[in-house]
Amino acid sequence: MPAAEQLLTFLGLAVLVAPFVPLAAFLGAALAGRTLSERTVGGLIQGVAWSGLIMASAAGAVMLATGTPWHAIELGDWVITADYHLKFQFLLDVLSLSYVVLTFVLCSVIAAFSTRYLHRERGYARFFVLFSVFLLGMLLASLADTCETLFVGWEMVGLSSVLLIAFFQDRPAPPRNGLRVWIVYRFGDAALMLAAIVMHELNGAGDFDHIVGRHAWPEHDPLLIGPHFALLGVLFVLAAAGKSALAPFSGWLPRAMEGPTPSSAIFYGALSVHLGAFLLLRVSPILDSAPWLSALVVGLGLVTSAVAFLSGRVQTDIKSALAFASLTQVGLIIAEIGLGLRWLALIHLLGHACLRTLQFLRAPSLLHDHHQLEDAIGERPAPERPGWEDRLPEGLRHRLYRFSIERGHLDALLDRLVARPFLALFRWFDARERAWSGFLEGRSGRTDDR
Repeated sequence: MPAAEQLLTFLGLAVLVAPFVPLAAFLGAALAGRTLSERTVGGLIQGVAWSGLIMASAAGAVMLATGTPWHAIELGDWVITADYHLKFQFLLDVLSLSYVVLTFVLCSVIAAFSTRYLHRERGYARFFVLFSVFLLGMLLASLADTCETLFVGWEMVGLSSVLLIAFFQDRPAPPRNGLRVWIVYRFGDAALMLAAIVMHELNGAGDFDHIVGRHAWPEHDPLLIGPHFALLGVLFVLAAAGKSALAPFSGWLPRAMEGPTPSSAIFYGALSVHLGAFLLLRVSPILDSAPWLSALVVGLGLVTSAVAFLSGRVQTDIKSALAFASLTQVGLIIAEIGLGLRWLALIHLLGHACLRTLQFLRAPSLLHDHHQLEDAIGERPAPERPGWEDRLPEGLRHRLYRFSIERGHLDALLDRLVARPFLALFRWFDARERAWSGFLEGRSGRTDDR
C-alpha cells in the first residue's frame, strides 16, 4: 500500500476512534465510582472535536495533494455465505469528508456552548455521554460505504437524539414527546433496513459501490434500470423522510424542541435533520433510475418546504419557529437533489447547517435583547408581515391560518395512523405477556401445592 493510502487509512480510522475517548473516560469513571468534573468533561469533548477536525482536514489535504478522488477503508469481512457478504467499510471522498468536517466544526461549537449553558445542571455528564454517542453515530453514517455501516450510525444518531429530547425527565412532556419521535423514527429505520435487504438480494452485499459504481462523487455509472432499483430508491426516500421530518412525517419536529437548546441546535438545526438529505446525496444515482422517482423527490421537498413555511409563520416560540425555518430549507435541499443539482444541494446543506446552528444558540440571548427593546420603547414592535398576505382574500387567509396553526394537520395524522397503532400493538403484546406470566405462576403454584 502506498504511503499516501496508509496515511489516509490511519487518518480515517483516527477520526472514527476519536469519539470513543470520552465514552471510555465516562465508563472508567463510572466503574471507579467517581464523577468527572465539568471542566474535565468539557475539555474531553472539545479536545476530541478539535482533534477530529484536524485529522479530517488533513485527510482532505492529502487527497487534494495526491489527486486521490476517493479512498476506501475496509475492516475485514464479518459474514460471508454463498449469497450474502457483510462487511464494515468506510469511504473518504468529497461528500463524506465535507459532512465529517461540518460535524466536527459544529460539535466543537456546541460543546463549548454547552459547558456554560448546562453549568451545574443535573444530568450534565449524561448530556455529554449522549452527545458523544451522537458524534460517533454521525461519523459512522457520514463515512459509511455499506448500508449496514450506515444503519449502525443511523440508529446511534436516532437513539441519542430521542434520549436528549427526553433529557428533562422531571416533566411529563419531554419523555412523552421523545417516545413519539422514536415511534416515527421506526418507520424510517424499517425502510432503511428493507433497503439493505434489497441491496443484498440484488448484489449479495450492501456496498454502495455495487450500485453507484466506484467514481468520484457525484459521478456514477450509467443509469440503473429495473423495478428493483426503483423500489430501492423509494425505500431510501422513505428513510430520508422519516429522519429529516419531510412530509408526511413533519409532525414530530416541534415535539423535538423539548430537549435542551444545544441538542436542538445540533440535531434539528444542523446535522440530524440534514442526514436524510445526506443519504439521498450518497445514493443519488438511484434516483435517476426512473424519472417519476426524481419527480417524487422534488414534489416531496417542495410540499415539505411549503408546509414548513406556513407553519413557521404562526409559531409563538422561537425554537419551533427556527425548527420550521430549518425544515423549509431542508425541503428545498431535497428538491435540489431531485432535480440533479447535487453540488448546489451540498453547498446549500453546509451553509444552512452553520447558519441555523448559530441562530439556535443565539435564541436565548436574542429573546433577552428583544425584551430589553420592549422595555425601552414601552411597547411591542410592530410585527413584520410580507405584502402578499394582505393581497389574499380574507377567507383564504383564515383557512391558511387554521392550516398553519394545526401544522398542516400532520401531527394529528401521525398520531392517528402511526403512533396509536404502534402503542396499541405494544399494549396488546404487554397484555399477552402478563397473561402468560400469570398462567405460568398459577401452574407453578399448583405444582408446589402438590
